Amino acid sequence: MEKIAESNTLLNVLCLEDVLKDAELLNEMLVDAGYLVSMDIAKGEKEYLNFLKGRNYDIILADNKLPRMDAFAALKLALELKPEIPFICVSGTIGEEKAVELLKQGATDYVLKDRLGRLALAVQRALNEKEMQKVRKQAEEALKDSEDRYSKAFKSSPYSITITSVEDGKFMEVNDAFTSIFGFTREEATTNSSIGLNIWVNIEDRKWVISTLLDGRDVSKKEFLFKKKNGEIMTGLFATKFIYINKESFIISSINDITESKQAELELIKAKENAEESDRLKSAFLTNMSHEIRTPMNGILGFAELLKEPNLTSDEQQDFIQTIQISGARMLNTINNIVDVSKIESGLMKVDIEGTNINEKIEFIYKFFKPEVEIKGLQFLFKNSLPVKEAIIKTDNEKVYAILTNLVKNAIKFTYDGSIEFGYEKKGEYLEFFVKDTGVGIPKNQTELIFERFRQGSESHNRGYEGSGLGLSIAKSYVKMLGGEIWVESEEGKGSIFYFTIPYNAVSEEKIELINAVSAEHKEVEIKNLKILIVEDDEISYSLLTRTLQKISYEVLHAITGVEAVEACRNNPDIDLVLMDIRMPKMDGNEATRQIRQFNRDIIIIAQTAYAFSGDCEKAIEAGCNDYISKPINNTLLYELIKKHFKK
Repeated sequence: MEKIAESNTLLNVLCLEDVLKDAELLNEMLVDAGYLVSMDIAKGEKEYLNFLKGRNYDIILADNKLPRMDAFAALKLALELKPEIPFICVSGTIGEEKAVELLKQGATDYVLKDRLGRLALAVQRALNEKEMQKVRKQAEEALKDSEDRYSKAFKSSPYSITITSVEDGKFMEVNDAFTSIFGFTREEATTNSSIGLNIWVNIEDRKWVISTLLDGRDVSKKEFLFKKKNGEIMTGLFATKFIYINKESFIISSINDITESKQAELELIKAKENAEESDRLKSAFLTNMSHEIRTPMNGILGFAELLKEPNLTSDEQQDFIQTIQISGARMLNTINNIVDVSKIESGLMKVDIEGTNINEKIEFIYKFFKPEVEIKGLQFLFKNSLPVKEAIIKTDNEKVYAILTNLVKNAIKFTYDGSIEFGYEKKGEYLEFFVKDTGVGIPKNQTELIFERFRQGSESHNRGYEGSGLGLSIAKSYVKMLGGEIWVESEEGKGSIFYFTIPYNAVSEEKIELINAVSAEHKEVEIKNLKILIVEDDEISYSLLTRTLQKISYEVLHAITGVEAVEACRNNPDIDLVLMDIRMPKMDGNEATRQIRQFNRDIIIIAQTAYAFSGDCEKAIEAGCNDYISKPINNTLLYELIKKHFKK
């Protein structure tokens, strides 16, 4: 049975029943509903009368037929001795006519023994009615008694209580709680009606209340919306009935302001729904992540295995290698997205402001994606609206690149015919970027959701495209970090336009010339014949770096631990470059760098690590490294870093 009572609510019951098992069943039903039951069982009139005289009870439960007594006789005795105690007939034989007659004579309710499921509800209703009767009695006594007693009972009640004229609906009296809750003075209230004060939000509610009263039924514990004098809307628990004073009828009503508890209830429901939705989205996200990692890994391992087969043609080998590279790039993109989201959520993502040529950024992205777009047979366009000198601004170069890349990749993914165009325009103090496509478009109910983490346009297993679903979430976070906004305009089946803005902070002409000069200087640098120490405990990574650097080195040394790295630098002061792994046994790369700097301040040390997630860059620079690169190492980026430090 559903719990109705609060835990351990004491309920004193007088049960008039000559069948002990039936009485025990009633007791069990009430206990199941949450009551702490104390029950006295009377089998006949004598015991019943003694119990009535000797104790006070919360409720009387009486069978209809007992030896020398029935429910009508039991009700009569109860009304004579304890009229305030609710009386419920619990019988298996009483007919409808008798039950109605019993109610007319003063019984609170009746419950058939073959429908005991409603017993607890009947008891709860009777107890509520008893409480209301107590309030009504206090109000009636307040009208009859002295001003002192009236103030204690009627005026000091925490509930708003009003007494209304039946004839014209005006308030005859209101208590202090009414004036406090609704904001009207007593004079304003008692010269008006509820309609005149406009306290009902929905006038149809009041009509229903009046209709119910005229039908001879009381209204108990109904929730309605009410309006206060200041216009504030509140939820009120409402009860009302007719009362008779000096043979004149009035309507007494009480309103308990439950706005806060109702709001708390709604917030709990909303929180529960959000938690369930979050669990669903995370489950979908994890399933997708498993797919996005296992699928390219399958391609990498599978085609690597095929490369072992003898008698492969050169074309087959190149085809297998290309597939491995594509699968590796896809998996790396998924991992990078997860790392970026983790950085954003943990507050480790920093903004690095520097001079950035927006035109070059747009042109680079165009050249990078042009082959992929042309394979799909799409038209690819870009728009640079500022001249070169005005296109260099102060912003985070990598984040702008990441935002545009994510948006262009999205456009390519969801466009099968037509064109893709991207670029920017200067609008006031901001640059407004756009990526426009003629793809599948986005349903209206998804245009906000697609920017949330763990959200995708489709979260089903049978969607026709790949991806982690984190790209737009990352783009939104980056745009916010840069002080801009991002939004989308889309029509399903016709395409989408993604927009985002960043502040236009122009770089001075002197700095532009310096940037261009440095850029030109970098292009002319060619590095050869370096003595390099690779500090790496992973043999495969060491082998890969050795092959990568063979064009610019004449000698490569190897250290497996930080201790070995320090000794190698001490014994070989002519080492030009150290590629320092950060995570190693015995001594990590940061500590090794600090010790090397104690006797060699000039050697170039570039930190390299797979842990690009927990502030390693800043820690490595603080330890004395000249620069930093994360694994998997991009050969082009590595060469650019080396050129940067050996350009002289």
